[in-house]
Amino acid sequence: MISLKIIGMLLDYPQQDVRDNRAELNSAVRAAAELTAAQSAPLTDFIRQYCDGTLLDAQEAYCGLFDRGRAMSLLLFEHVHGESRDRGQAMVDLLQQYRDAGLRLDSRELPDFLPLYLEYLSLCPPDDAQEGLRDIAPILALLGARLRQRESRYAELFDLLLSLCDSELRSTTLREQIAGEARDDTPAALDAVWEEEQVTFLGGEGCDTAEQTRHQRRFAGAVAPQYLDIGQAPARPAADSKGQ
Repeated sequence: MISLKIIGMLLDYPQQDVRDNRAELNSAVRAAAELTAAQSAPLTDFIRQYCDGTLLDAQEAYCGLFDRGRAMSLLLFEHVHGESRDRGQAMVDLLQQYRDAGLRLDSRELPDFLPLYLEYLSLCPPDDAQEGLRDIAPILALLGARLRQRESRYAELFDLLLSLCDSELRSTTLREQIAGEARDDTPAALDAVWEEEQVTFLGGEGCDTAEQTRHQRRFAGAVAPQYLDIGQAPARPAADSKGQ
């Protein structure tokens, strides 16, 4: 499914060489047999907007969306395992899947980086690729919903991925659930996370206790990303079934 590789490239950090190959991207969209006319048209329009304007503006917008706070992270396991120990084993297992498929990774990205995962799925048989998308459909819907809330066109790519695997979920599915979320990408939230504390040397406490206390103080005023129980996400409302 070449469309998955195209979408993965568009979800990666904007690079000039991708923008320079606009004609090749559009040609690949036309050649993607898995895309219907209703799916290829908005993708082509997204490519047009992606390639227009200045590269620095595109890169700044991308970082503002995906690199500020954890709620919009494109690292898939962030939304499943957080910082638990299970995340490490999940990374190892996914990395082995890549190796089995003949995909070699450099050290730039972690295995659960969404564009990388989409490139891997593009190498799989169509049925396996669709199953791989369905495995992460709740995460795609969650990220898409947050992008809709931020009025970003990147949400369209997440809805397209959901439609390609015949998922009932869409970015609109979780609209109500995220409406009251505390944003973790505001200046106040970022300042709370990165605020430096005065160094103290245990203060009479044991190492573990002192470290835990410092951590709790540091994040006491931070806005934590609100992760939903996306496994219980409702199906897409019938009213949203058109045009998605």
